[in-house]
Amino acid sequence: MATGRTHRPATRSRGIPEATVARLPLYLRALTGLSERSVPTVSSEELAAAAGVNSAKLRKDFSYLGSYGTRGVGYDVEYLVYQISRELGLTQDWPVVIVGIGNLGAALANYGGFASRGFRVASLIDADPALTGRTVAGIPVRHTDDLEQIIQDNGVSIGVIATPAGAAQQVCDRLVAAGVTSILNFAPTVLSVPEGVDVRKVDLSIELQILAFHEQRKAGEEQSGESAAPPAVKGVKQSAEQGPDGDVPAVMPA
Repeated sequence: MATGRTHRPATRSRGIPEATVARLPLYLRALTGLSERSVPTVSSEELAAAAGVNSAKLRKDFSYLGSYGTRGVGYDVEYLVYQISRELGLTQDWPVVIVGIGNLGAALANYGGFASRGFRVASLIDADPALTGRTVAGIPVRHTDDLEQIIQDNGVSIGVIATPAGAAQQVCDRLVAAGVTSILNFAPTVLSVPEGVDVRKVDLSIELQILAFHEQRKAGEEQSGESAAPPAVKGVKQSAEQGPDGDVPAVMPA
């Protein structure tokens, strides 16, 4: 079985923009749903709607893959699933380690979507000796003392950090030193990594704060007296000037 470390897909001569790469998983998810329903072809408009993008952007993205569809027919669903999976490197086995087996780490270990998308959880690792040897999602938890050996034995190039913020950078440094070159970080902190190491950060609290902002704005738009001055916020004073967006009062420390 090929591993992420020893069998990488061939590099394409043309570059694919990062924004396009970020949308490929959205297309793949929508296409997988169509495939499971035995839908043979799909138009760019239908697929774009299912993926949450506009059809012009979708067609531009697919042009980087060399896929243009057939006029009057659309795109072949199964071929696009294969094509995008190959581009993302999902037609091979990617062993992954998860470090930090608290509530979040355990939930990630139990997530069934990894295996169906080409990712194999090779090991679960935690610093708590009380967790060592326990089984989570059918996988025994190993101590962080074994981290480097685990990575070497399994040819791991992707690591998932689900530790508390204070431990994340040290774990990151050890993963990188052991040969990991891609990290998915769930810890609420910014990691420092050398050139050549990719980090993707998932911060649930930030996403909730952004949703709170939009909820607050929607509530404000629904109020009939939008021209009235907003209530004072404890600890701050508000200037009469508008913010940079022209519709939010600027807030300055008191």
